[in-house]
This record gives sequence, C-alpha cells and structure tokens, in this order.
Amino acid sequence: MKLYMHAAACSLAPHIVARELGLPIELVAVDRTSHKTPSGDDYLALNSMGYVPGLALDDGRLLLEGPAIVQYLADLRPDAGLAPPAGTAERTTLHMMLNFITSEIHKPLAMLLDPAFRPVRDVLLAKVDKRFDWIAARLAPYAMGARFSVADPYLFVCLNWTQRVGPSLEGRPALRDFMRAIAARPHVQAALAAEDLVTRDPASPYFLPRHMIA
Repeated sequence: MKLYMHAAACSLAPHIVARELGLPIELVAVDRTSHKTPSGDDYLALNSMGYVPGLALDDGRLLLEGPAIVQYLADLRPDAGLAPPAGTAERTTLHMMLNFITSEIHKPLAMLLDPAFRPVRDVLLAKVDKRFDWIAARLAPYAMGARFSVADPYLFVCLNWTQRVGPSLEGRPALRDFMRAIAARPHVQAALAAEDLVTRDPASPYFLPRHMIA
C-alpha cells in the first residue's frame, strides 16, 4: 500500500494508524503546489481533487477521506482493537466521533489555515472553541474512552494545527494531556520522525516540520 501524504497534514493520522497496526506502507510525499510526487508522477491523475490522504491499495484502488482510510486499516488487523467490530453499537460511536472530528474540528481548522477565510476568522474560532469544550469533557482519557482507537491520531493531528491558527489549548488541560499522551506513544514518535516533525520545546505538545522551526 502507498499513502499519499503531506507532512503534518491530516494524512499523518492514517500514517500513525498503519504504524500502530504494524502494516507495511510506503509514504509518498505530494508537493502541495505542483501535486507531483518525488518520482514526478502527477497525483492529480489519481485524485483530481488533489488533497491527501490517498491510500493506494495493492489491487489498484485508491481510497480517499481520512476517516474511511483509518477504519479500513483497522479492519485489516481487527485483533489490534483500534476499531470496534462492524455492526456493533461501539462501532457506531466511533463513526459518530470520526464524523464529529472531521466536520466540527478538522474542517473549520483547515479553513482557518486558508487566507481566503480571514474575513470569517472570528466566527470560525468561536465555533471551534465550543467544539473543543465538548471533546475535552468527553476524553476519558481517549476519544472513545479508556482504549486508544483510530479516532485519537486524527484528533491529535487536528489539535496540532492550533499552534498556527488557534484556538489556544491553554486552560484546557485535558486536551494538552491528551496531546502529550498520544505524542509519547512509540509508533507516533516513529511517524513524527518519518515526516521530520519536531517540537520547539520538549515541554510543548506541538510538532512542526523541521524547516518551520526558527
């Protein structure tokens, strides 16, 4: 399998999940501007929308959308328990959580990263701020309760973007503790290293591409 990705983007979530599951996966970095891969291939020829992640399967199919990809990966190794069995109430709860993260956290944060949305920045920040209150109250200590699941790397990646766009995690110890706990996992550390993501301060829960560290 090949994972088409950008460093520190939402593609980091399936990257982490693949490592947690011990799945062999080839990382293919896509240039954000040209959409070219290191070999010169045009990612737009595979995915006309151009965004990541894209998971190329060995049978030639391309899976898109992070929440779908992380569940697909989890179902390849059900014994690892990163997603409840299909058809259970717990799996429906996972669907709920992934949908909440993608629509209520990921999307508005991505809009805040886009200069085109500066005129509505305050509205977006206010919306995300309320959603952070909800998720912070729910963590116990993970998004699905006591057990790590595919929802946690996704939330971790989205919260990591707040260092650039807000809202601040100061005053939300549950979210900061969550960030530190996820970052400390050995397979998360391996994924961060593979994408050359580093932190300015060992005490910080945030990671950036090395070239962005002053």
